[in-house]
Amino acid sequence: MNKKDVAKVLEEIAILLELSGENPFKSRSYENVARALDQHEDDIETLVKEKRLREIKGVGDALEQKIEELVTTGKLEYHQELRAKFPDTLFELFGIPGLGAKRIKQLYEELGVESLVQLEEACADDKMKDLKGFGEKMRQKILDGIALVKKHQGLYLFNRAWDEAVTLRDYLAEDKSVIRIEIAGSLRRKKEIIKDIDILASSKHPEKLMKRFVEAENVERVTGHGDTKSSVILKSGIAADLRVVSDEEFPYALHHFTGSKEHNVAMRQRAKDMDLKMNEYGLFRGEKNVKCKDEAAIFKELKLPYIPPELREDMGELEVETIPKLIEQNDLLGLIHCHSTYSDGHDTIQHMAEAAKERGFKYMVLADHSQSAAYAGGLTPDRVREQHEEIDALNKKMKGFRIFKGIESDIRSDGSLDYDEDVLKTFEFIVASVHSKLDMTEAEATKRVVKAVENPYTSILGHPTGRLLLSRDGYSLDYEKVFDACLANNVAIEINANPHRLDLDWRYIKRAKEKGLLFSIGPDAHRVEGIDDVAYGVGIARKGWLEPENLINCMPEDKLLKWRSHR
Repeated sequence: MNKKDVAKVLEEIAILLELSGENPFKSRSYENVARALDQHEDDIETLVKEKRLREIKGVGDALEQKIEELVTTGKLEYHQELRAKFPDTLFELFGIPGLGAKRIKQLYEELGVESLVQLEEACADDKMKDLKGFGEKMRQKILDGIALVKKHQGLYLFNRAWDEAVTLRDYLAEDKSVIRIEIAGSLRRKKEIIKDIDILASSKHPEKLMKRFVEAENVERVTGHGDTKSSVILKSGIAADLRVVSDEEFPYALHHFTGSKEHNVAMRQRAKDMDLKMNEYGLFRGEKNVKCKDEAAIFKELKLPYIPPELREDMGELEVETIPKLIEQNDLLGLIHCHSTYSDGHDTIQHMAEAAKERGFKYMVLADHSQSAAYAGGLTPDRVREQHEEIDALNKKMKGFRIFKGIESDIRSDGSLDYDEDVLKTFEFIVASVHSKLDMTEAEATKRVVKAVENPYTSILGHPTGRLLLSRDGYSLDYEKVFDACLANNVAIEINANPHRLDLDWRYIKRAKEKGLLFSIGPDAHRVEGIDDVAYGVGIARKGWLEPENLINCMPEDKLLKWRSHR
């Protein structure tokens, strides 16, 4: 088990203890250790092997033994005993935003609610009216939460599914019978939410590859096992399919199983208009297959430029004469929007800067939280001055790399930014973001955001809708008004690369690009590893048809400062 696996078990134990009515301090101790473990720099196997678990704050004799049992056996008897006290369906309720262990315990004990279905029935029948703390507002909040859970059931964040798919692909690629192998489906198109994993391979011995697939270590259950297609459920709960074709069929199958459905329909119609027939087996003129060695050859036969997988959504990709040169990760010169230990980050400014430099970046815009975000260690004016002094000192020491003084300023409910003008003017860049009062109407939210964009100190509009994928819908905005305000005030729009956000939604990016707006890809990194989230942001930027010229991250620092001075 890795650190995240162990932390997840410890967090569940904390919930189970709370459900069991145990002392809240006991429950909290498991939560604290889970958090501390997740932030520890060493992997869990090393800590166990070297008997260093006591380095983690809160780990005593009992927890040390439990963690060792988890890591060495893959399970924990204490955890299983606690879980056995409750029906499995009760854990469905923890996916509902704002419904914590105490409320779930109350519903379970007083109303006998032990599943999502029963909770919905209790809301519909108004059974909660006599429960303390369950007024009409809470009832509606629960109903909204149930709707959100239902909407996202069986769906996974891109990064989680991608990691599983890469592991599976690389494992299968070790088989010598493999000729070509690719991840297909919505993962290849870089969709932000994934339903399942599709892998396509070509091989002369498909039965051998299928056997390897269904016997993979991370497979929980085999749901289908055939000669050309097999299906499994991974231990993570994600469904995965493997299809194996001949190498001659591979290009056509890769295009077909990459999708999207809408893109494929449009491609088949184009083929039909040219007296051709197109499917996953080939491109046919009459009965004869038009030989294509790869996808590029297929597009060429249909008199189209090569369309990258990210654009295959039937959003105009077949109507343009040329496809833009989409952004690549190595086009990014700088990181914009990183946190440090000054607010809620895990690593120091120096560590973040050194890690960015090691990855080939030329500069970093630091953007810790502003003072309104007290829950995240938001910086007081005194802490701002202290941080700026440290940045000045680091910039004198670091060669070939620059740290810019930035802040992620909260957008207050009235649209104003944090801090008075005398503090705001000390920053080189300001990322303005909404973190509170997310229940405004579209008109209220739009007015708030537009006012923040019109502030002369705002450089970038951060995670524009505030959404959290699979757990919280973003607030409604009149995008045309927000885009027009950003254009008029020379404010860039962030594509927040955190895989839980990926905000701005790619569906709106192309429209904003057409208006002439600029963007920034922000990793919103709270630790060194978070820097690598820029890859997810690049995927979303590509889906939005963005080119290097559309992103301020692709500007060298002198050009970036010149752009900033035009505010």
